[in-house]
Amino acid sequence: MTKLSLFRFVAFTLAALTVVLPIFGGPLANTGLGVSPYIANIIGQIATFALLALALDLIWGFAGVLSLGHGLFFALGGYLIAMHMLKAGYVYQNITPDIMTFMGWTELPNYWVFFESFPYAVMLILLAPGMVALLYGWISFRSRVSGVYFAIITQALTYVVMLLMFRNDTGFGGNNGMTGFTSLLGLQMGEHSTAIWLATASTAALLLGFLVCGRLVNSPFGRMLVAVRDDEARLRFLGYDPVWPKLVAWTVSGVLAAIAGALYVPQVGIINPRLLSPELSIEIAVWVALGGRGTLSGAVIGAAVISALKFWLTGFAPDVWPFILALVVLIVVVYLPNGLSDLRLRGVIPAKGGPRREY
Repeated sequence: MTKLSLFRFVAFTLAALTVVLPIFGGPLANTGLGVSPYIANIIGQIATFALLALALDLIWGFAGVLSLGHGLFFALGGYLIAMHMLKAGYVYQNITPDIMTFMGWTELPNYWVFFESFPYAVMLILLAPGMVALLYGWISFRSRVSGVYFAIITQALTYVVMLLMFRNDTGFGGNNGMTGFTSLLGLQMGEHSTAIWLATASTAALLLGFLVCGRLVNSPFGRMLVAVRDDEARLRFLGYDPVWPKLVAWTVSGVLAAIAGALYVPQVGIINPRLLSPELSIEIAVWVALGGRGTLSGAVIGAAVISALKFWLTGFAPDVWPFILALVVLIVVVYLPNGLSDLRLRGVIPAKGGPRREY
């Protein structure tokens, strides 16, 4: 299967999921073909993880910039949507958020102002992580920080933010985080229809991000990113400034990760600083490496395979999962440095002829 046909297959699968989920979770919910809230929730979570992997693949696979701190943007999106749901429930339903009890507040702080507005929350989910990524990327790329040094700094930054979030005086719930969400856009948490629509929104966002990234990497801008990845020094020698392509890709990647976080938190019903743990950011890199970095389809498939395996194993053998993940990392590093695409090169998967496209 060529990269182009694989891209179309993944896009078709995501489009089909987006269409059939409301049908099999709605009118056909009580039939043998119906989708249960549990299955819909798993599909929705896997879709958000795939969008997160897609975000990392854009900057790592195509620009050659490894980030071990994408959990920061993921958590930012999650905290912002959590603040909206709690504030909306407080204002419109007169439901006192659990965080007010934890923190001993009589009123929500001033920085929660306007969070009852969904458009305002969406604006912040897009702008706040984008501004953080823009500022951090500008400082790093202008200083020519790259390679393992950039990866270490991104993880260090995420770890520092995690430690700050664990403090109660930071004002975001401390170790308890935020929970007790009651509704989102009129959809009541815990209802069958809510699980279906959240999963549908997640697959639709993944499909849109997948298509946008596909168009982006196959444009002149995408070819510039690949040039930066392959030989940044030569590109600079030829008179091109590699800072701007990396900065744009980094910022877009951060925003995509934040959108994934904003879709993830309503489906799990809680957010706390553990979402900022280094383990998550490392696991994102494993998803991309398994699928094959530099192939958008591979990032989606890698995230889906690893996440589905994790859901399955943690259901009856949670202690085994870390060892399985370590084994996957070992196999990828030693035998499949280009991810699952190496299976085709080794003759395990028959290859067909076709144009080489960066999907």
